[in-house]
Amino acid sequence: MIAEQSNKSEETENTSTLADETLGNIEAYLPDFIVPLWDKLQTNPWILSIIVFVLGYIVAKSAQWFIRSLIMKIAEKTPGDFDDKLAPLLSKTVFTFIFFLTLIIAIEALDLSESIDTFLKRFVVSILILSLMSKLLKATKLVLNALANSKNRFKFVEERTIPILDISSKILIVGAALYFLILSWGIDPTAWLASAGIIGIAVGFAAKDTLANLFSGFFIVADSPYKLGDYIILDAAERGRVTHVGIRSTRLLTRDDVEITIPNSVIGNAKIVNESGGPWEKTRIRVDVGVSYDSDLEFVHDVLMELVEDRDDIANNPAPRVRYRAFGASSIDLQLMAWINYPEQKGMITHKLIMDIHKTFRVKGIEIPYSKHDLYLKEMPFAKD
Repeated sequence: MIAEQSNKSEETENTSTLADETLGNIEAYLPDFIVPLWDKLQTNPWILSIIVFVLGYIVAKSAQWFIRSLIMKIAEKTPGDFDDKLAPLLSKTVFTFIFFLTLIIAIEALDLSESIDTFLKRFVVSILILSLMSKLLKATKLVLNALANSKNRFKFVEERTIPILDISSKILIVGAALYFLILSWGIDPTAWLASAGIIGIAVGFAAKDTLANLFSGFFIVADSPYKLGDYIILDAAERGRVTHVGIRSTRLLTRDDVEITIPNSVIGNAKIVNESGGPWEKTRIRVDVGVSYDSDLEFVHDVLMELVEDRDDIANNPAPRVRYRAFGASSIDLQLMAWINYPEQKGMITHKLIMDIHKTFRVKGIEIPYSKHDLYLKEMPFAKD
C-alpha cells in the first residue's frame, strides 16, 4: 500500500514538473531575432511586461479583424446566415487565444518568484480553457441549428433531435475541459477517472431501468420510427398521437383525450404501426358489404362510387374504389376502400359510411342479405285428445 502511494506521489510530481517546465520555458518559443531584445528588456521586467501586453493586444485585435473580414466576405457569396453568426464567434476565439497567450508571456517577463509565476500562469491557462469551452459550446449549438435547418441535412439531425445532441455535446466538451483544467494545475486525473468508472458501474446497477429508458430514448431518436405528431399503434393496443418524445418516455394522446406515458424501454421492444408514416399521413379505411346474388353488380358498384364522391371527409387522391372479394354463403362480398386525411377519424368516418350505405341501398332497392335457415318438419306429433 505504501509503495503504491509512493508511486502515485512520484507520478503527480512528475506531471507537475512537466507542466511547470511547459509553462515556464517561454523564451524557448520566441523567434531568434526577438531573443536579444528580450534579454535587454529583461533588465526592466515591468516595462517588458507592458510592451508584451500592448503588442499582444494589438496582434490579437488585428487577427480578430482579419478573420472576421475574411469570413464575412465568404458569407456574402453563400446563402443563409450561418456564416454571419460564425464570423464573430470564430474571430473572438482567435482573439481570446492570442490575448491569453500574451498574458502568459507578460507574466514570464515579470521575472517573479517561481511559486507566484507558476500560479499566475496556471490561473491564466484555466481562464483560457474555460473561455474556449464556452465558445465551443456556442459553436456546437450554432452548427446543430444550421444542420437542422438545412435541406441537405443529415437525417439524424433535425429539430426534435437537437436537444439530445446538444446535451451529448455539452457533456463531452465540459468533460474534456475539466480534464485539461485539472491537468493544467499539475494534478494527475487518472486516479479520479478510475474512481469515476467504479462509481459509474455501481450507479449503473442501481439505476438499470432508468439507464435502459435513457439508451432506448437515444436509439428511438437515432432510428426514428416515429416523430412528434405521428399517429401510432403499439402491439399492446395503445393507439394515439405522439405528443412528446423524451429521453425517458414517450407520450401518446388517445382518442379519449387521455395521455399515456410509455417508458422508452417498452417502446424499444414493441412492434410499432405508424399510421402517419409513408409518403403522406392519409390512411385507407375498408368497409365490408354483402349484396344479394340477384343484384346487378355494376349498378351496386356505381351506387357506392357515387356515394363517396365529393365527400369532405374522403380524399379524392388516391381515388376511392370498390372491389368484389368472394362468393359468400348467402351474399356476394365486396369492399369499399377510401382514403381519409387523418388516422384518428377512422372510426367516425367508417360509422358514417355504414349508415349512408344502408340508407342508400334501401332507397335503390339493393338487398343486403343475411343468414337464413329453413326448418322442415317431417311429421307433426299427434295431438292428445
